[in-house]
Amino acid sequence: MGKLKNVLLIDDSESDNFYHARKIKKMGITDNIHICYSGEEALDYLKSELEGIHPQPTLIFLDINMPGMNGWEFLEEYEQLEVSQKGEVVLTMLSNSIDERDRERAQQYKSVHGFYSKPLNEEYLTNILQTYFSQYL
Repeated sequence: MGKLKNVLLIDDSESDNFYHARKIKKMGITDNIHICYSGEEALDYLKSELEGIHPQPTLIFLDINMPGMNGWEFLEEYEQLEVSQKGEVVLTMLSNSIDERDRERAQQYKSVHGFYSKPLNEEYLTNILQTYFSQYL
């Protein structure tokens, strides 16, 4: 199986980020995981450049409930970014929320391609890979 170029985790929870990064590495999905603890930090990261190239994560996991800029506010800003600042991206909401309205709201964003409950598990990851990244399998 091929590996994704990189994965971005956006979550204010250190323990969730640690667990999710470990699960992604254990499944061999990528060797390059970048963690941002807020929506603002993630936007700065996506806008950053190294030798004129933006990071463009292959896959982004986004938490909804974060202090400061929450996941919804991040999405509003994210959808305004230039294509070169976004990524190849399948942006996936990852939340503790069981509110069906959150799931429905997520579907209103063209960048969001999934809504999963925490914690991230192998079934979710396999489903995402099979659905959006079959060329890597």
